[in-house]
Amino acid sequence: MILPPWFTLAEHDRLASTNDEAKRMAAEDGAPDGSLVWAHVQSAGRGRQNRLWISEPGNLFCSVVLRPTCAPAKAAEIGFVVPLAGFDALASLSDGLALSLKWPNDILAAGKKIGGILMESSLRDGAVDWVVAGIGLNLASHPDGTEFPATSLKAAAGADAAPGAALAAFCSRFEHWYGRWREEGFAPIREDWLEKSHPAGTLLRVRRTGGDVSGAFHGLDESGALLLDRGGKIERLDSGDVFFAGQD
Repeated sequence: MILPPWFTLAEHDRLASTNDEAKRMAAEDGAPDGSLVWAHVQSAGRGRQNRLWISEPGNLFCSVVLRPTCAPAKAAEIGFVVPLAGFDALASLSDGLALSLKWPNDILAAGKKIGGILMESSLRDGAVDWVVAGIGLNLASHPDGTEFPATSLKAAAGADAAPGAALAAFCSRFEHWYGRWREEGFAPIREDWLEKSHPAGTLLRVRRTGGDVSGAFHGLDESGALLLDRGGKIERLDSGDVFFAGQD
């Protein structure tokens, strides 16, 4: 396994959470940009909103420490960089895998979740101190009975991929997309994300604290917020859980 030299790898047989270890390294050790935490197993993996992330051996769990010099709102755009890299990594591991992206940062295969992202950050004096970008990719196995249907590379394509190979592929593509974001801003990230997402007009249901909102997918605005066409009125949403129409 060969990683781009920008990354500094800390490999563990088992961790509670790669994100938690990366945050500790960033806060306590001053870990630099590109510090990478990889665990073969997580005992307390989690996704967005502290949801449990099943972390079985044979899948990929890693987190990278980033130190972007930008405003907090700008750093949130990295949440679109990470799934692009995960998408590309999975595509390189299997031919014919029907991959797509779902807002805000899920990776789907044949409409089922195969990868998820967890972004966490810390501020100092109003500026970004560090960002930890975590990703989990289901390679060998996936959980059953989840609210949003899940799958794995093995189940969706019959492909076997070692976590180390997936890590190398992810790091290569992350370096590419993170570099473009730093040099060119969010526009090329948004453009590629939209190309890899479900088509405009796809009917969506967005679960929010105040109640569900339904409409047709109308893309992303310039900050990455979801745009829904609700009977000809375009509504901007900056948070929520997205389901396809008809999903219970």
